[in-house]
Amino acid sequence: MKDRARLSPVLALLSLGLLPGLAAAQTPFKLYISADMEGVAGVVSDQQLHPTGFEYGRFREFMTAEVNTVIDAAFAAGVIEIVVSDSHGNGQNLLIEKFPKKVSVIRSWPRPLMMMEGIDDSFAGAILLGYHTSTHNEHGVRAHTLSSARLADVRINDKQVGEGEISAAIAGHFGVPVIMVSGDDQLVKELQGTLGNVEGAVVKWAVGFHSARTLTPAEANDVLRASTERALGRIKSFKPYKVATPVRFDIRFKSYRQADMLSYLPIVERLDSHTIRYTAKDMPTASKFVEFAVTYEADMDP
Repeated sequence: MKDRARLSPVLALLSLGLLPGLAAAQTPFKLYISADMEGVAGVVSDQQLHPTGFEYGRFREFMTAEVNTVIDAAFAAGVIEIVVSDSHGNGQNLLIEKFPKKVSVIRSWPRPLMMMEGIDDSFAGAILLGYHTSTHNEHGVRAHTLSSARLADVRINDKQVGEGEISAAIAGHFGVPVIMVSGDDQLVKELQGTLGNVEGAVVKWAVGFHSARTLTPAEANDVLRASTERALGRIKSFKPYKVATPVRFDIRFKSYRQADMLSYLPIVERLDSHTIRYTAKDMPTASKFVEFAVTYEADMDP
């Protein structure tokens, strides 16, 4: 960790009263970080993403370091509390002993708010770290939405979405804006197309589903630090991403079987052989259903 006794450029400007937007942030000034792994610098395949992969142990370190870089920049800018969601795979990837005090971590599954569990209206902003493009995107490293094995398409109110839009919509329900996203160039392009002027930290450039030109971890952390400082420096310029209610959530499965079984529920409409629709009063309600739909297994005995 950097020496916090040295003022960052953001904190120096804040101390001089030159960043009124940051000074006017919500009190207490809290930050939420949702951390995925596919968008971490260097990640290109299962070998980095799953515990059985020969590089997984190293890349847990790199993922943790990227989160810690953002944490360090945020504390230097005046944030007083941070919640981190370990949002990849089994939800037990981050090395929590490496985090400083005033950081709490959401781990494992299932969670009512999925990748945004723990967020509420007390946060000034949210950062989506290490995210990836959606399942309908033709580009991007490890492009998928929620489940690469099960889902072929996900839509909110007829708009195709990825995990970034879903997370942003959950945050938006609580009035919290996404202020920064990080991942490959295609992820940043995708989310800026939806969220507008959100700060984007590109740490690699997609070549294919399992290939990329990537920054080194050290340079990626420089990019993340600078992006975090810029985002916090103009935090009042961001607006929450809100979707119209009631929320129509359409899920297209790769197999017809899940659609067939879920259609037995009276709250579910079957649109075709592979697709179901659930209509919810708001995003938290929709999130609970989606978590059930993609997580439940018939053999979930104790």
